[in-house]
Amino acid sequence: MVTIADSAPPGVIAASPGTATKAIDKTLVLHLVSHASGELVELLARNAIAQLAGVQVERRLWKMVRHLGQIPEILGAVAQAPGYVLHSVSHSDLRQALEEGCGRLLVPCQFALEPLIGRLAEYSGAAVQFHNSSRDAFDEDYYRRIEAMKYTLAHDDGIASDDLDGADVIIVGVSRATKTPTCMYLASRGIKAANVPLVPGAPPPVGLLLATGPLVVGLTVDPARLARIRSARLKALNESETSDYTDFAELRKEVLGARRLFVARGWPIIDVTHRSIEQTSAMIIDLLRARANGAS
Repeated sequence: MVTIADSAPPGVIAASPGTATKAIDKTLVLHLVSHASGELVELLARNAIAQLAGVQVERRLWKMVRHLGQIPEILGAVAQAPGYVLHSVSHSDLRQALEEGCGRLLVPCQFALEPLIGRLAEYSGAAVQFHNSSRDAFDEDYYRRIEAMKYTLAHDDGIASDDLDGADVIIVGVSRATKTPTCMYLASRGIKAANVPLVPGAPPPVGLLLATGPLVVGLTVDPARLARIRSARLKALNESETSDYTDFAELRKEVLGARRLFVARGWPIIDVTHRSIEQTSAMIIDLLRARANGAS
């Protein structure tokens, strides 16, 4: 279950009176994941944010996270809106899946009770004993979604691109064309999605060209929008140096080269310029259904 912040204004965790009059110049996306009602992570988040000046918070709260089948949906949301993940999930299987997924997405993920538990254990001499399993009710949909998530995490951003025949779909495109968040969203629906980036001046991976089983979909994006996205990415990484990565003329060549590859290989093309992750994913799901109906 996910809820959006209900403090005023909507989506914002209110700052303390001492900071309310200061100009807000930074937005923090905060994902709160709880195994129960969410009161603990909300309380910690509110008190922490109150100590930060000039920060506006966009928050999502995930309540009652108690089985692995919920993790792909959470990771899909984090992929779509990257930010800081604070969780109170102590079951080792759930925690591992959530933290590993966040690691793949390059977003920070923190267990809310650290380092308190470690320090209490050190002081008292007691052993730390987390629950080993969330004891899910295992069904076919559960296994399908978990296997899809594991596959997608293991085949993100060109990883293991020498063997892609196990995928349901392979998403191809230039850097920052929303490939990873789209794959995460598809995984939350039980679809094994691999992500292969196209690198300027380098040939496509051989495994991509040899894959015969999966549906291959090319994502394209308007060069002007891509330039803004990449510039924002560099700014977030505190890198201001200009390069071909953000040069508009080079970006046009990069996008055009990718489109030519898609056409030459006969891969369906989706323009993601004005589409949300959900819309792009829905189109890919439709393509998979049409392909399956055609095969049957």
